[in-house]
This record gives sequence, C-alpha cells and structure tokens, in this order.
Amino acid sequence: MTKKTSLLLCLMVHLFAFGQKDSIYIKADLSARILRVKEKIVYQNTSQKYLSSIKLLNLVAAYQNRHTNLLRRKLEDRKTDLYYAKENELGKLLHLTINNNTITENLNEENLYIPLEKTLKTKEKTILNLEYSIKIPDAKFTGYGAGENEYLLKNFFLVPDSFDRNNETDKHFVDIEENYNTNTFYKIDFSSSSLLVTSNLPEVSPKIFSGIINNDVEINISTTPTYKLTTEIDGKKHIVDFGYSVSEEDQKNIEFYVPLQLKFLKDKIGFLPEKIFISNVKKKKNDFFGNDDIKFWKYKLQLFTDPEKIDMDYFSIISQELADQLFFSNKKENHWINNGLKTYWEIQYLEKFYKDYKLLGNLIDYKILGIKPLKYSFFSKLNLSERYGLAYQYIMAQNLDQNIDENLESLSNFNEIAISKFETGTLLNFISEKMGKDNFEDFVRDYIAKNDNKLINKEDFLNEMAMKSGYSSSFMETYIQRKMRVNFKIKSFDRIDDQLHIKLSKNITQNIPFKLKVEDSNGNEKTYWYDTNNKKGENTYIIPDNDVTKITVNSNYVFPESNFRDNYLYTKGLFSNTKKVKFKLFTDKPNPEYNEIFYAPKFNWNNYDKFLLGLKFHNKSIIESPFLYAITPYYSTGTQKFTGMTLVSYKIQPAESFFRSITLAYSAAFFHYDYDLTYKRFGASASMALNKNPRSQIARSIVLSYNHFDRELSEVMQQKNDYSKYNIWNIGFVYSENNVILEKYLFGNLQIMDDYQKLTAESFYRWEYAKDKKISFRFFGGLFLTNHTRNNTFNLGISKVSNYSFSYNLLAQSASTGILSQQFVLAEGGFKSLINGTVNQWIASSNVDAHVWKMFNVYADAGIYKNKTHDPKFIWDSGIKLKVIPDFLEIYFPLQSSLGFEPGFKNYSSRIRYTLNVNLNAVIGHFRRGWY
Repeated sequence: MTKKTSLLLCLMVHLFAFGQKDSIYIKADLSARILRVKEKIVYQNTSQKYLSSIKLLNLVAAYQNRHTNLLRRKLEDRKTDLYYAKENELGKLLHLTINNNTITENLNEENLYIPLEKTLKTKEKTILNLEYSIKIPDAKFTGYGAGENEYLLKNFFLVPDSFDRNNETDKHFVDIEENYNTNTFYKIDFSSSSLLVTSNLPEVSPKIFSGIINNDVEINISTTPTYKLTTEIDGKKHIVDFGYSVSEEDQKNIEFYVPLQLKFLKDKIGFLPEKIFISNVKKKKNDFFGNDDIKFWKYKLQLFTDPEKIDMDYFSIISQELADQLFFSNKKENHWINNGLKTYWEIQYLEKFYKDYKLLGNLIDYKILGIKPLKYSFFSKLNLSERYGLAYQYIMAQNLDQNIDENLESLSNFNEIAISKFETGTLLNFISEKMGKDNFEDFVRDYIAKNDNKLINKEDFLNEMAMKSGYSSSFMETYIQRKMRVNFKIKSFDRIDDQLHIKLSKNITQNIPFKLKVEDSNGNEKTYWYDTNNKKGENTYIIPDNDVTKITVNSNYVFPESNFRDNYLYTKGLFSNTKKVKFKLFTDKPNPEYNEIFYAPKFNWNNYDKFLLGLKFHNKSIIESPFLYAITPYYSTGTQKFTGMTLVSYKIQPAESFFRSITLAYSAAFFHYDYDLTYKRFGASASMALNKNPRSQIARSIVLSYNHFDRELSEVMQQKNDYSKYNIWNIGFVYSENNVILEKYLFGNLQIMDDYQKLTAESFYRWEYAKDKKISFRFFGGLFLTNHTRNNTFNLGISKVSNYSFSYNLLAQSASTGILSQQFVLAEGGFKSLINGTVNQWIASSNVDAHVWKMFNVYADAGIYKNKTHDPKFIWDSGIKLKVIPDFLEIYFPLQSSLGFEPGFKNYSSRIRYTLNVNLNAVIGHFRRGWY
C-alpha cells in the first residue's frame, strides 16, 4: 500500500468515525495563569430545531465572583475559600474573538450565545474560529486551576454543550463531575509549553493529544514529573497515567495491585480502554469511603494496612473512571447508572479479595487496659461488604435520603455516596444474585459494547436489564423515582408434613423479589429465591424442613430494606417464632436478630444531688429506630436517695410528605432543685419537623408540649404561698438556617398556665463578616398577655433565668451566691452583667457579640423593660468574652454597664459569668454540616 493510499484511507476512517460528531481543534499556551487559546469548532446541529445561534459553555465564569452557582454550592458544603477569594485568585474570560469579530458583551455569563450568519438546519455543520484568553482560577476552590507547581485544566475551554441544554437559566455545577462536552473529537496542542503536559486524551506526539472520550477533557501541566504505569493485560498494553507524583513506596503497591484490578475489571466489562487518566481531583473524590486512619491528637489508629488502603482506594478510583468513560451519558440525570455499576464492581472485588475482612478492620484488635473492647460489639462482626447497606440505613433512618433518580446537583454530599452509589450498587448486586452473576455481567458487557459512543438512555438500560433478568428487575423503573421504604417481614411459620409453611408479608405493591435463607442445627445453609406479585400483604411460601433452626429474609443487607429487625425468625427452642432478648453494655449497631437492651453507666452532678451515679437502659443506637426509650435511675450521693428520669418517644416518618417527621414523646424526671427539696416533672409533647432539602441548612419545626410540675417547698416558700404544683402548656415555632456565612435562628412561643399567658420571640444572627471573624446579633421580646401570678417565679429574666420548667442545664438551680450562681444561659434578656430584678409585664432586649482577636470577643447588651406600676427602664452592659471552647465553655468579663464601671466594684470576681454547654448532639450536628 502506497503512502498516499494510506493517508487517504486514514482520512476516510477519520471522516467516517467523526462525521456525526462535533470536532474541536485547540492550540494553547499557558503562562502566569493566563491561558491563550486558538480554537476551531466544527459544530453539527444534532437537534430537530433550526438554530440561529450556538451556545458555548464559558464555565470559567463560575469562578469570577460571589454571585455564581458554584459559590452557592460551596457555601452549602461549608467551604468559604471562594467566598473570601482575592481578585488575583479568581478566574474569568478576558477577551474573545469569533470569526474575526470581537465579542465584548456577556463575557461574564456561563452560557454564551453566538449568533449565526445563516440558520443552521438539522444535521448541517458550521465552523467557528475562536481566539480567547482566560485567567485561570486558583485550584483550592475545586481542585481544578492553578496549584503550587501545576495546573489542572478542566471545563476552561469554550465548548458546545453536548446535551443540548439550551435554557438560558441552566445552572452549572463545575465541582460535581457533571459531563458537559463529551463524545467529541478533540485535538489539543500544547507543544509550545516548556512544562510537562499530560491528559486523559491519547498523546499522539509530544504534548499533542487527540481522540474521543466520554468524559470532559482534562489537561495536567506540571513542573515536576508525574507517575505513569504501563502494564499488559491479556497481552495488550494499557497505560494508567497519574496526573500527580507518587511516592516510591506507593508506586510499589500500585505496580502490584493495579494490574490485578485491571484484569478483574476487564473480566467483568469485556475490554479496557488503552489509557486511563487519574487526576488528583478524582483521586481525592473517588477513593474508598471509610478506610481512612483515625487520627486523635498524637495517636493514629489504622483500620487497614497501607497496602490494603492503596488497593481499596485505587480500585474505587479506577472503577469509577471506567464507569464514566464507558458510558456516554448525561451524568446530571443518569449518574446512578455509572455510580451503581462502579459500586457493583467494588462489591464483587471485596467479595473476592476481602471476603473475611471486617468493617472495623484492625480497630477490633486495639487494646485498652489489656482488653479489646470493640471485639464484644456487634459492629465488629459486620463484614466490610455490609458497609453499603449500612450507609443507606443510616441516612434513611433520619428520613434524609433522596430518590435514586434525583438530579445530581440536588443530591446532598452524603446521598451522592449513600444513594447514587451504595443503594444503587446494592440493588444491582441483588439483581445479579437473583438472575445469576454470569448472566448479569453478560448483560453489562453486551450493553456497553452495543452502546459504544451512543448517548445512554436510562429507560433503555432498565428495559434491557428487565428482559435479561426475566423481568425480576422490572421493579427498578418505579423504584428509582421515589423513596420506596420496602419492608419484607417474616410473620410466622408452621411445620406441616416435613415442610415449613412460612408466612411473609410485603408492604408495597411492586413485584420485588426476595431471598430466603434457612440454616440447620449444623450451620448448613440453603437459599431460595422468589418473585412476588403486584399486591402487598401476606403470602405463604413452602420449603422442605431439613432440621431448619433459623429463617432469614434478605440477609447481609442484600436488599436496601427500611427495617431488618423483622427479617429473622428462630424455629426451635424457647424463642421459636419470636426474638431472643439480649442486654448489652454500651451503644452498638443493633443486631436485628435480637431484641437488644443497651445499658451504660451514667455520671452527672448538680449542687444538691452532688454526684449522680446511674445506669441508663435504652435502645438508641447508631441506626435510629422509630420507637425509642431511655430509663436512667441515679443514686444521689448528696441526698442518699434515688432519682432519675425516663423518656419514651415514637417518630412517624413518611417517605413523601410536607413534613419530615412527627415525634410523640413522654418524659418524667425526679431530682433535687434545692437542698432537700425535690421536683417531679411529667411531660408529653408532639413536634413536627417540616420537610427540608437535604442540601439545605434550613430546618423548621412546630412544637406542642404539656408539663406537670410537683415541687417540694421549704417552710419559707410555703409561707410565701409559692407554687408547689402547676401545669404549663407551650406551643412554638422554630426556624433555623445554619449557613456558614450567616446563621439564622427564629423562635416564637406561647406559654399558658392557670395564672398567666406569656408570648416570647427570639431571633439570632451570626455573620462571618471576614475570614474566621464573626459578629452575632440576638433580639428577644417577651410579653405577658395576662399575669395574675402570686410571685416572681414565672417572671422573665434580665440576666438570670428562673428555670421553673427545669429545661436549662444549671449546676445550681437555686443558688444566689458563689461561683455556681455565676453560670450564664443566653436566654430571655440575655444580660451578662448581674442586673437585679425580673420582669412581670414586658421586655425587649438585644445582644451583640463580635470577634476581636484570637480567643477574645467583645459584647454589648441593651434593652428596655417594664414592670407593673413602674415606668419603662432602659439598661445596658458591655464587656469581653473569652472563648475557651467556642459555644461550649465561654467566660464573660463585664466592663461598663448601666451599673457603672464594674471592674472597680469590690466584688468584681463574683460578677464574672461563664457558660457551660455539654451537648453531644450539638457536637455531632456541627461536624455533619455540609454532608446532609
């Protein structure tokens, strides 16, 4: 074959391969964070509409200021780097010329609409010649941009939208790995650069890259060499190009594990791409979730060895990259296909190479005082592969899970993992078990091969899987569109003529199959699969009775059910047809085979009971259940009497409703509130948490409560005709918005008692006005609608609260002198200075607190109040706050107030106030913000 013939043949192949695609030719250079580009776009109208303009994506505009969708999303994730970015760290399109016409308008828009000289009909092509320069943003915002010694470029070139999203209000989220311009032929020339250049495109000559990929183009430009692994799989060469440097020790582990991973994936998929590119962003985003070392102060606890972590991390990274490469899809809508298959392969990998590994890894063997405490927990018995079902259970139990088919940008960070990946992967694994793994993997291989370079349609994917599975997977079409809350329940069994007649119910109408497993006295197991009909309710399933001792439905979290506690039944012994009861020290992951009662020692202290030594019996665990109880008896060392408290609650959580949950609760308490004086409190409440967007920090709730109080009175109190028994009703509304820049809290409450009706309202705002500098504003108003009380017990507080409802955690409820009396609670008037008196008519106050330096804040309070038969009075104070542990332990030093210059008072030390707020739920809430 002559050279001319070869060239002609190559041209024909090129035209045939790319005739139906857009083609983009780029010659670029990068220096001093300015990207200069000459670009040619061959654009084909693939829509059914005639086009008078072409939309180009100008995604660098997402980095230009505080008014972009990217900034909003980053703040939702509680990341403020972009919000506080300096001008030189931002990115933007500096200038643009198209077909020799300079464009000056709308360069700050993420969608650029380029008018055409003539209308472009369906399947017609046009050519755009562009010249432009872009200021590259800092990489600290999304990982893409300018780093310390490198640039990672993605979504910075001006390109058409591959998915024909022509709505001017389209929102782009450049940090969620959404696809924008894919399945396009690219040729990118960085040959003029003096730096090292790598890409996810094939390198056809030094620093020149060309080809078609189903991901967006990534370019890594670096001053230091990156790592590249070349290996052979079944006699064919494959390259894994790492867009970052790798230590020698990690290289050894990668060279051992990655070829094994590629061989495993090739057997599952049928083939591998010649090149796999892993950027530093994808490495961090797609590594194995939950195998990190636990670091505490100077100590480090390893769940897994370094080689095992390398193996898990890179399998997770590479399998995700392959899933994204193999499917040409609108990931915004079809993310669950890519992510679900990635997780399915990961589950299979763990089953093969980590089958006997436990979820807690090596933590089980860590000793405390010579004892391995975790060895006795049920958590330590869970296999590593059960992590997928547990993550779904955790988020579902809080009713914060989302539909599998939810758009990618609407998923919370935790739901992107727990739902899009873990729940979907669990479902695919369940389907593969039902239809047979070989049949399922044949379907996946055939589907990928048949749809090579075709836009994936999720309905087509589900239909083909349903046909291949004998329609066992047909439930998926409905399942992905809503939160299903599926529950299979073993109700009972009967032994009839050497057979087991098992009564099992299903709570939904979808024809979802299930897995039934039985175990005999020798530990031998047998599995049965059943399809179900499109009716909910009870059915009987008959199997041989071969000395069966235990029956299990959907064991090992094989299907994402809403409740696994009713999936087990024993057939012999005392607990036949019921569950065994087990007492367990400390909270654990509940074992669904048992009715578990957790118990743990409890220690507390107040000035009257002194040390409280108790034992708490409860059923609250890591995975919440609707019904909760806690019974905590204490022995009071100060009074040598028994005290305690109890709480019972039930939570209603419909999958789809205008409210997230309704909680009905009953509580009782018995403690001392003064020396030798006890109080009893009996309460009932109902609270409704309204539905919320899992990505949002906004929460709203309505609370209704009733409490009966019975107090012992001293002789002096009896002489003053004080209240010994009283009933209080409350109805309130709470709005909170825990945004990272501006926190908001609004609360309104109506309190009713026989002798008064009181209306109170409070608002709180905390604004981070500069990096790590905050100022807070609180406003409070209280008004007695009627007030016929006999004393000041129920009055509104100025600088102290009465705590007649025993709702504040005070160390000394009745103390009037001493350090315990100096405890401060930010409630009602909220004054830090000890201003004597209470309010029996109305009060309005404001509290301001601002950061000054390191651990120091300044504060100021001002207000006006009125008592009966008195004129309104204005009061104020100011001082310095020392934040020992912010929001938990803080100390207030009064300076100037309406009382005078307080440091000059003889008893100044007794005027210093402090807060002590030991609230574990607040700590947990603080750390989970940004995830859901």
